[in-house]
Amino acid sequence: MADTKEYGVEKNDVAHLDQGSDENFGQERGRQQSVSLNNNVTARIQNPLAGIPRETLFRNVEDFAREAQMAEQTPLLQKAALVAQDPPGFEEIEQLDEVEREALRNEVLHKWRQPKSLYLTVILCSVGAAVQGWDQTGSNGANLSWPTAFGVPDAGPDSTDYNTWIVGVVNSGPYIGSALLGCWMSDPLNNYFGRRGTIFVSAVFCLLSVIGSAVTQSWPQLLVTRLLLGIGMGCKASTVPIYAAENCPAAIRGGLVMSWQMWTAFGIFLGFCANLAVYNVGHGLSWRLQLGSAFIPAVPLVVGVYFCPESPRWYIKKGRYNDAFNSLKRLRNTPLQAARDLYYIHAQLVEEAQFIKPTNYVTRFIELFTIPRVRRATLASFTVMLAQQMCGINIIAFYSSTIFSLAGADNLHALLASFGFGLVNFVFAWPAVWTIDTFGRRSLLTFTFPQMAWTLLAAGFADKININTNKEAHLGVMALFIYLFAAFYSPGEGPVPFTYSAEVFPLSHREVGMSWAVATCLFWAAVLSITFPRLIRAFGVPGAFGFYAGLNVIALGMIILFVPETKQRTLEELDYVFAVPTPVFMKYQLTKWLPYWFKRYVFFNKNATLEPLYKFDAPLAEDQAKALKEKERGSS
Repeated sequence: MADTKEYGVEKNDVAHLDQGSDENFGQERGRQQSVSLNNNVTARIQNPLAGIPRETLFRNVEDFAREAQMAEQTPLLQKAALVAQDPPGFEEIEQLDEVEREALRNEVLHKWRQPKSLYLTVILCSVGAAVQGWDQTGSNGANLSWPTAFGVPDAGPDSTDYNTWIVGVVNSGPYIGSALLGCWMSDPLNNYFGRRGTIFVSAVFCLLSVIGSAVTQSWPQLLVTRLLLGIGMGCKASTVPIYAAENCPAAIRGGLVMSWQMWTAFGIFLGFCANLAVYNVGHGLSWRLQLGSAFIPAVPLVVGVYFCPESPRWYIKKGRYNDAFNSLKRLRNTPLQAARDLYYIHAQLVEEAQFIKPTNYVTRFIELFTIPRVRRATLASFTVMLAQQMCGINIIAFYSSTIFSLAGADNLHALLASFGFGLVNFVFAWPAVWTIDTFGRRSLLTFTFPQMAWTLLAAGFADKININTNKEAHLGVMALFIYLFAAFYSPGEGPVPFTYSAEVFPLSHREVGMSWAVATCLFWAAVLSITFPRLIRAFGVPGAFGFYAGLNVIALGMIILFVPETKQRTLEELDYVFAVPTPVFMKYQLTKWLPYWFKRYVFFNKNATLEPLYKFDAPLAEDQAKALKEKERGSS
């Protein structure tokens, strides 16, 4: 067996990748003609097992089981391969018993019936996202005190342009640290320590650095602790969504992976609660507690991450198929479903091996822009991550207390108004648990971005209400439109970017691709954090809000042109989605989708129809559920 590597999978552990490099492999193995994963001009989404005769399929499974040292599982793997080959046709597979058929029915009809270990894994690790949210709001409240404590007041008669820049740089410290170092450490850390090990390392950074920030004695010391926090935040934000995406079934992947955003929103809410709780403990102590309290959500992550199963796809990447199978058994309801997913992932990785070759870290990064299939994922993830900063949410998350203060609120009422923002942000994130896999990632974005644009613009115009004669109306109207803005953000651009970026890259480039995406997001978050105080000083609240309202419109156009839908497809099937050339995708959006959208949602033509771009060999879970329900009604 060759002791080389293909697309990051070690060949000396399993030999399936030798087949991927043989141009005649498809014909020899009985597989139908493959769709190009770099130039899928027909937009056909292919099951790599479709069309293989049963005898050939069983022989392939035997070879795989022997090479993967899983020979004792051959009968189970053969049944599983039949299910993977034709998912809707499992009722006709005579090798299945009734328990297995019922489990497969429940997978479609009751998609949320999953093992407790799956939910525990996703929830526990996404708790780490609360550090992100809590830190944003901790610094938000602390901004009212620490600049004065460290001799760099950014408001009042002693304020200077220099002080404004200092406050912006310190606030942006975690995002600078993440974008420049933390995100890029995730690829080598994942390679050597796995998903769980990387999450553990990042959690330690998040735990210790926020405690350090609470005991600093000068703004340079505070900046250093926040840069260290950025290392942990970058590694964690680049790894946790991947870990969740790799563990979840396709039908509910979006809903579970978006728990990252749920816990970020929850962390924002808890941070505002903490700000209020320590408001009266003393001017010199309150900001320290506001910053230091963010250590709390890091504790369960440090303690509990190794109680969760490792990502089965990471094990497969390392050629450890038995470990992958054991992990999948904890994450699926039956061994049959675990074996099905194992073999289907293996079959799709054989396809990937045809266009992705042995690489190192630098080469993988370069290939984000040179391999067509990977480049399209890079562009799409860049678009959704950049859009998260363009929409303006973080000008509120970082500086809401400052904004409400400028609107005439005292410190207490500024914190209370910010608490309301955090509550709205958290509550309205919940609908996306169901809608993200029903309506899809792209649909949520195209609906919510126009709403965010007008609400942000309205919030800016609220500043025109005379603050001297109508102080309550001035503050109330501005808060109302900021809350509406948050209500539209939370189920759309809130959960989508991290969920989307975690799923669009092939396994070989998933870590470095996610690093790129998160670094993009957090770098521009740093830019926003640094520049917004100066923007407010130069243009006032109406000008700053109007600027970001315009960016919302630009972001909407970018999403329409560059972001394909990914809902309810397996991570491996997305290879075919991103194999569609960008010009083909853009032409479809401009000539088919956009006219349909205007007819349906502007002119309210209910008879408008949209010609689909993709031709799926396998049905979506929602279509399969409809078929099963109709079958049940027909038999009753």
